[in-house]
Amino acid sequence: MNAFPYNNGHMMVVPYRHTASLSGWSPEEQKELMDLADLAVNLLKKLMKPDGFNLGINMGLVAGAGVADHIHLHVVPRWNGDTNFMPVLSDTRVISEHLRATYGKLKDALINL
Repeated sequence: MNAFPYNNGHMMVVPYRHTASLSGWSPEEQKELMDLADLAVNLLKKLMKPDGFNLGINMGLVAGAGVADHIHLHVVPRWNGDTNFMPVLSDTRVISEHLRATYGKLKDALINL
């Protein structure tokens, strides 16, 4: 899970191997990244029933990669109307559920998948 989520249920797929880009990945590594992203999407669909998703890969510090030379993929559930004036006017996001509560629900859903 993302410690500073854009929305409830914001998850990340973080590869074990440190790499700055997708080039040079083995077919198995590419498949594992997408399989884990698909698993995250399916868990979130089942548990939180979002209207859609944003999936994005951060490559490089200026793109938001907190660790230099280590890419990761964000899985962000989205709901109709989930944006409002808070991010625009006060650079603040409202998360309606504590991370620990969401974590517990996702963990249970994964175990029961």
